[in-house]
Amino acid sequence: MNRKNKRKNPSTNIKKIILAVLLLVCVFGGIKLVLAYKDDQVLAKKNNTQTQESTASSEHKTMPVVGQKEEDKKITGVDSQKVWNALNTYDYTNGGKKQVFLTFDDGPSLTNTPKILDILKKNDVKGTFFVIGKSLKIDGAPAILKQIYDDGMAIGNHSYSHNYKYLYPKRTLNLANFNEDFEKNAKLINASLGLPNFKTRVIRCPGGQMSWKNTKPLSDYLIDHNMASIDWNGLNGDAEGPKKNAEQLFQEAVKSGQKKNLVVLLMHDTYGKEDTVKSLDKIIKHYKSLGYEFKTLV
Repeated sequence: MNRKNKRKNPSTNIKKIILAVLLLVCVFGGIKLVLAYKDDQVLAKKNNTQTQESTASSEHKTMPVVGQKEEDKKITGVDSQKVWNALNTYDYTNGGKKQVFLTFDDGPSLTNTPKILDILKKNDVKGTFFVIGKSLKIDGAPAILKQIYDDGMAIGNHSYSHNYKYLYPKRTLNLANFNEDFEKNAKLINASLGLPNFKTRVIRCPGGQMSWKNTKPLSDYLIDHNMASIDWNGLNGDAEGPKKNAEQLFQEAVKSGQKKNLVVLLMHDTYGKEDTVKSLDKIIKHYKSLGYEFKTLV
C-alpha cells in the first residue's frame, strides 16, 4: 500500500512562528508593565512620605513657640489677657478658683536665678520670668535663660533698657520708644534661647503700666497683637521701701495675697535679692497650704 507523503505548508509554519513571537512579546511586555507600575507605586509612596516629612519638618521649624514649652503650658498656662482683665477690673474672684502666679523681674542673674529654679523644681511648681536685656547681655546669662525655658517656666518681656526716662519721658509713655525697646529685647531673648521662632504674648512694663500716664495706646496695640500687659496685685516687697530680710518678705507676700483667689505675686531674681531666694520656699508652702494652684502667664 502506497502512502502519500504529506508536506506541511511553509506559510503555516511562518504564521505559527509569528504568533509565538507575538505571544512572547505580549507576555514580557505585560510583565514589564506590571513591574513598572509597581515601581511607580513605590516611588509615589516614597515621594508622598518625603513630602509629608518635609511638611512636618517645615511646620515644626516655623510654628511659633509661645512663652513656654508646650507640654508645660498645657498644665500650668493661663491666658494672660484674662489675667490682665482681672487686674484692670480689680476682680480677683477668679470663678472661685485659687491660683497664684509667681513672677520674677529683672533677671536672669547668675547668682539668684539658678537658686530660684532649684526651689521651684523642688516644690514642683512653675513661675513666670520677666527678663530684661541688660541682664541677658551679661556673659553666662543666656545659658540661665535656656535653663528657665528647659525647666518649663514661662518667659515674659520686661524691656531691654528698663530706662524710665526713655520709655516714659515726663512720666508719659512714648509708644515708639517703648516698642523699639521691647522689640530689641525680644530679638535678644530669641538669640539667647537659640529659638528664632520663640515669642511671648506677655510683657511687664518697667515700674508697672499702672504707674505711667497715657498708656491707652499701648493697651490698644497689645490687644491688636493678641498680647497682654501684666502688673501685679501682690508682692513680697523686695524692691519697695527699706531693705527687708527673708521673714519680712515672707510676711509681705502673705499679707498682700489675702482675700484674693487670683494672686499675681511680684518678686525679683536679679542681683542683690538673696533674701527673696531665702523666703521663696516658705512662700510656696504657705500658698500650697491654702490650696492654691501655681500657674504661669502665657
